[in-house]
Amino acid sequence: MKFIFAFATFAILCSCNEKIDLIGDFKETVVVYGLLDHSDSMHYVKITRAFIGPGNALEIAQIEDSSYFDVVDASIEEIQGGTVLRTWILKDTLIENKDTNGVFYAPFQKVYYFKTLPTTISSSGAFGTVQTSPNQMMSSLNPDNQYRLKAVINSGEFEVTGITNLVNGMTTTATSQNFTFKFASNPGEYKATSVTISNTGSAHVVNAELGIRIAEYIATEPSVKTIGWRIGESDVLPNTSKTFSANGVTFYNLVNSNVTDDALIDERNFLGFEVTVTGGSEDLNNYITVNQPSSSLAQNKPTYTNLEVTNDYRVIGIFSSIQTIKTYRPFYISPQQAFIRAIDKKSTQELCEGPITGLLQFCSKHPADNVLGNEESFACN
Repeated sequence: MKFIFAFATFAILCSCNEKIDLIGDFKETVVVYGLLDHSDSMHYVKITRAFIGPGNALEIAQIEDSSYFDVVDASIEEIQGGTVLRTWILKDTLIENKDTNGVFYAPFQKVYYFKTLPTTISSSGAFGTVQTSPNQMMSSLNPDNQYRLKAVINSGEFEVTGITNLVNGMTTTATSQNFTFKFASNPGEYKATSVTISNTGSAHVVNAELGIRIAEYIATEPSVKTIGWRIGESDVLPNTSKTFSANGVTFYNLVNSNVTDDALIDERNFLGFEVTVTGGSEDLNNYITVNQPSSSLAQNKPTYTNLEVTNDYRVIGIFSSIQTIKTYRPFYISPQQAFIRAIDKKSTQELCEGPITGLLQFCSKHPADNVLGNEESFACN
């Protein structure tokens, strides 16, 4: 998750006083970032405050308490036809996923959360089937309903609200059982495989990512790593299609530049792909667009939020939704289904013997490449 923080500074200059008051008439500002995803089971909302105080702002940013309110009572309501069906009271927790290279405190951060079952994948590759539970509060979020955030700050000092529909209806060809990536035709000759979002559903922005999973062996001890590959992001219209291209030369170069730098590694294997397709709502797309770096010398930028706040306080951020489709494409499913490959045979050979990755000790454990007495030159011994 990306989180937005703000500094508010006001200067009061007086002809008889050369001191600058950096605090001035500071008004409390709440910063909210929450994206619901009905295909997930954990739902998080980040609620912090824009801070100001005497001293070095960079030093203050390293103090966690400077970004937290004393009391936050937050809830999510599920709404259908104007009627509230369920209400989740959010709990707070600390998660350890914040980049330690940033200006603000890290790696821990406080977030507010609730749990449900995820919606399940259908045979067409679309998420959206609600899982029910004897505990009604654990049943999946319903893609057809609306969800409203309420956050009461400091025991009623002010309240923040936001409402969102859920992104739904996306499908992708990457969930097809026979989907295979083809990155090479002949040694040193590369091609591309398309990852298609066949229906964007209600999304207004989509992206696609691949996780290249490999195993690296020191003696007989394997270590598994995943190499991230963002293959594209684009604005889209709802209920259309979008195709991203996964280029072969990029695949081999990514592997080459991200293997572990350890001379003791004596074998590597390709294990498969993690394919992730994500769609975002119109509100989220607007928010991303507004917060992109300015191309103007004047640096004048509009602001955008779909949140509201009471008592003349300020609020920035977004409460919206995404839909995520994840699928894992193993190198092969089983010896009985060896014809199904995450990458085809020529692409496998290129990984093991090609000019970009051929010196990295890759070999193939695919059953079709290890037929007894007729093993391929790039098969593992």
